[in-house]
Amino acid sequence: MNYLFVVAHPDDESNAAGGTISRLIKEGHNVAVAIMSSQAAARRGLSETLSTDEERALDILGVQKVYHADFPNIQMNTVPHLKLVQFIESCIDDWQAEAIVTHHPTDTNNDHSTTSYAAQAACRLFQRKATPYKLKLFMYMETPSATEWSLDSSSGRFTPNYYVEIGAVGVEVKVKAMQAYKGVMRPYPHPRSEEVYKGLAAYRGCQAGLKYAEAFEVVFEAH
Repeated sequence: MNYLFVVAHPDDESNAAGGTISRLIKEGHNVAVAIMSSQAAARRGLSETLSTDEERALDILGVQKVYHADFPNIQMNTVPHLKLVQFIESCIDDWQAEAIVTHHPTDTNNDHSTTSYAAQAACRLFQRKATPYKLKLFMYMETPSATEWSLDSSSGRFTPNYYVEIGAVGVEVKVKAMQAYKGVMRPYPHPRSEEVYKGLAAYRGCQAGLKYAEAFEVVFEAH
């Protein structure tokens, strides 16, 4: 199956789903990543080697294809919604994506929520094409340092209902990919620390009787 992970920034793919991406590729699925804000220029301590860091991280995961946009970091809400949607649609079209994975819309990060809403709109592309593609799966991922900070109690928060067993090896791959991004990993108890990644994977695994897992929320699934 062709999976497209639509993320706001470089490192989001590894942070949220590094173990799952690695497993999918090892199982023979095709995985591409679409990055909305490739430079992440507003980040504190931004690595001057971000592009190289990204290449190393995606190589560790085994990702075959990357799509880059250059929408403004932490200002993505100033971009016309249509432009965001059209970029994602172009990625879907080119990759012939059958599964789309993106941020949860209540993440406490403006770019994450904006990306999520654009991906939601783009996933309806099959309704607008003369020759429709077959969307089989659309789901949200859990992004440490953003998803747990879902402070708006008026909105539906991340509710996992789909778990992917990644095992101890998957956690190691995830951590290694994150470490490729200079300045992104932090000491425990920061959410982007090795201890938290292992702990979260253990917790999500125990919820589903699995040995370390990453959690997702399925929005749409078709067989």
